[in-house]
Amino acid sequence: MALYMRGPEVDALATMLQRQTDAPSKTEAVRTALVHELERSRTNVSLRGRIARLQAEAVRIGLPNPDFDMKKFTDEMWED
Repeated sequence: MALYMRGPEVDALATMLQRQTDAPSKTEAVRTALVHELERSRTNVSLRGRIARLQAEAVRIGLPNPDFDMKKFTDEMWED
């Protein structure tokens, strides 16, 4: 889905960012800025918080099936 940004201030900021970063387009400048902001916000979560989230996800997923035969599964996928 496309992202539509409205307002002269947003357009001006995107233009300034494009020029300052030598991005080929405003879209690329905004994409890069969003990636950097996501990386920055991830570092704001404490290690303890990240571990807690991962542990909760592991509990949600559960243990693997001990009876699962990976060789059989792979062979069936490759029709061997």
